[in-house]
Amino acid sequence: MPRAAVDPLVVGGVIGDVVDMFVPAAELSLHYGIKHLCNGIEINPYSAAQRPRLLITSSVTPPKPNYYTLVMVDPDAPSPSEPTFREWLHWLVIDIPEGSDAGEGKEVMEYMGPQPPTGIHRYVSVAFKQNGLMEMVRRRPVERAHFNTRQFASENDLGLPAAALYFNSQKQPAGNKKR
Repeated sequence: MPRAAVDPLVVGGVIGDVVDMFVPAAELSLHYGIKHLCNGIEINPYSAAQRPRLLITSSVTPPKPNYYTLVMVDPDAPSPSEPTFREWLHWLVIDIPEGSDAGEGKEVMEYMGPQPPTGIHRYVSVAFKQNGLMEMVRRRPVERAHFNTRQFASENDLGLPAAALYFNSQKQPAGNKKR
């Protein structure tokens, strides 16, 4: 994949705040309902309240099945100007078969939709290619606050990301919420 695939991640601060520079080896496809998300798009919290449909694909057909780990975090919690809870873990799934929905994997931390209390928050999904089935993580997160994507990847021998995608969300004024 071309370097242009990571440019929005650099501009959005994802590379640096959440992950190190990497060369994409897969592609994330993220849908909330019928809305297909791309890097930097804004979606309101109501629209992202339910678990998304998320597929991880590669352009190379492997001789044996590939499995992925998905991490979704908010690096801006509780406030973009003071992210004292960085990173807030929103979702953690392991053993996702390539080309399948993340729901086919093993959920380690249940999905939690965006709930930004103030400001515009980034919600970052990162896919890591596994070295085979993991079945369990070395240290299961017990809380959502202060998760560290880099440390998690290191502890579980995941290496650099295969793909990443982020979207923005902010608290909706009371009059703008869908019913």
